[in-house]
Amino acid sequence: MSQKNETLPLILALLITAAILGGGFWWFMRKGSDGGVAGGGNTVPTAPPPATQPPVEGSQPVSNASFPIPTSVPAGTTVRLNGSTSMVTINQALTNGFQQQFPGTTATAQAEGTEKGITAVLANNADIAAISRPLTAQEQSQGLVSVPVSQDAIAIVVGNENPLNTGLTSQQVVGIFTGQIASIPGKLDNIRVVNRPDISGTHKAFKELVLNGANFGSGPNFETLERDATTPLLQKLGNDGIGYATAAQVLNQQTVRLVPVDGLTPQAPNYPYQRALSYAYKQPASPQVEAFLGFVNSPQGQQAIAAAQQ
Repeated sequence: MSQKNETLPLILALLITAAILGGGFWWFMRKGSDGGVAGGGNTVPTAPPPATQPPVEGSQPVSNASFPIPTSVPAGTTVRLNGSTSMVTINQALTNGFQQQFPGTTATAQAEGTEKGITAVLANNADIAAISRPLTAQEQSQGLVSVPVSQDAIAIVVGNENPLNTGLTSQQVVGIFTGQIASIPGKLDNIRVVNRPDISGTHKAFKELVLNGANFGSGPNFETLERDATTPLLQKLGNDGIGYATAAQVLNQQTVRLVPVDGLTPQAPNYPYQRALSYAYKQPASPQVEAFLGFVNSPQGQQAIAAAQQ
């Protein structure tokens, strides 16, 4: 009788031990399948998150994957560009590169301003418009679409002899170009603004990007150019003028200097006056438009853009 009484507790102890071991094994296996780390209570994802792309900085080419990169282009193909003066060097680099890559083709570029470039495309007098502002809703309703080519910055410029040898705040820039500020005590007694014509894409971009939609000032201290061109603007600055231009066109000029805004120059990635430069075409895209814009996206095209903006 005594032996039977001792056997029953032993059996119960073995069953309890087996249950504990089985439960522990089940718990461990479940944690492993849920992505748990043995020995800790944290979980880890089963796959790493996708890498975050770095932000595009000023003057860095932007890839356009709208058209395939051409491997060949028929001899006799002609591509006509017209548009923004801000894209003169980019246009020249790309048209030269296109013709070298595909012998027998012809690519030409005029720089009559964004508005005239768009008008030329709509009238079938150009294949591609180089534009330095976004397309309007009306232009899009006429079948125009745009693709990004590059990031650019609008620089504030003065002549080398200008006594304004320090930077401006963004509020001062707005005040100067809207006519609310005519002098800066201790820096510049009489400010003369050299403005681009309103047909200029850079003029329109400056109004929206810098002046927040406000109108430019007017009066005796405002001079507006008759045509949209950077060289005449720089020549008119003298020692008391202030103007604006695409940064890539003035970075290496010897007769003018760039004015920092809020302590930042156009080379800074967080410079406030940055914009997109684009190519616009009319749908459906012609074979020559597809070929040229495909070339823009090629390694050779991207290298040409980068070299043009140095």
